[in-house]
Amino acid sequence: MHEAPPAFRDRIDAGQRLAKNLGHYKSAQVIVFAIPRGGVPVAVEVAKQLGSRLDIVIPRKIPIPYNPEAGYGAVTEDGIIVLNEPLVESLQLTHQEIERHAEEAKAEIKRRSALYRRWLKPSSVEGKTAIIIDDGLASGYTMIAAVKSIRRQGAATIIVAVPVASSGAWKLIKAIADEVVCLFVAHTYHFAVASFYRHWHDLTDREVFEALEGFTKHYGGYAHE
Repeated sequence: MHEAPPAFRDRIDAGQRLAKNLGHYKSAQVIVFAIPRGGVPVAVEVAKQLGSRLDIVIPRKIPIPYNPEAGYGAVTEDGIIVLNEPLVESLQLTHQEIERHAEEAKAEIKRRSALYRRWLKPSSVEGKTAIIIDDGLASGYTMIAAVKSIRRQGAATIIVAVPVASSGAWKLIKAIADEVVCLFVAHTYHFAVASFYRHWHDLTDREVFEALEGFTKHYGGYAHE
């Protein structure tokens, strides 16, 4: 961990720098999982450097009704729901409301999965090492959901790798992952992943699709086949 915030040029730069800290995981038994959208360019660079298979795991934030930019939990494609319980209590949400919001989020997951999996078929992670990658962790709840989903699929070891994380998210993930590789942990009250990138924009479905297409066409699912 660095004492000063790193200025990543963009997600590709972040992925290349992250890969340098993951070199000891070069193995055919490693699968790199990207969390779309922002985690895809980061994960592509890591998979290239490790010579690993690339896959995706799609957790989705469950948005607060009156503030959709913020979330009170996350849901996965296979139905795992992770909640920020203190926040749920303060919002006074009913079980029925939570279920409805989760189903709406799952519908978007299904749409994204159908689009992105035109190029990436699901990988069997049973008994293997999974490296789950995003472009940063703010609350950490989407990553918790991703870890639980991959754990359910039988991964032997789960490494979470991100360029930057809030200290709160870092602590949450440390408690459930086998290892956390993070280039910078930010101990600030107001945290935004975007502030650690010189060039930042919200990726579109097309950009994600093209990144996955490009990787698959060049590497056939593995970087060094």
